[in-house]
Amino acid sequence: MNLLIELNNLLDGLSIPVETGVFSGNAPEEYVVITPLVDTYELYADNRPEYETQEARLSLFTKGSYTQIKRQIEASLISLEIIVTDRRYIGHENDIGYHHYAIDVAKEYGLED
Repeated sequence: MNLLIELNNLLDGLSIPVETGVFSGNAPEEYVVITPLVDTYELYADNRPEYETQEARLSLFTKGSYTQIKRQIEASLISLEIIVTDRRYIGHENDIGYHHYAIDVAKEYGLED
């Protein structure tokens, strides 16, 4: 499995659009941008990696209150055994009117032979 696929499926299930940040029309009132951070091999056995750790940042942009939707996203992440490594309010982007909240996540995947 792939973390980006799991995150897209999670957000689709919550009816939150995943955007690339390029809009042909008006941006939605609420959306998430997923940014891959790292893919690493950290656990070794017999000098061969057995697991891959994938990390990504979910950047939530909303014109309304971010607290309820962030709680929904976090609860869904935890239910899928995706580790929340950091959460922080980035700020209000006055020029576009969005609150920006970032959630960093990680998940380990076993490597298949």
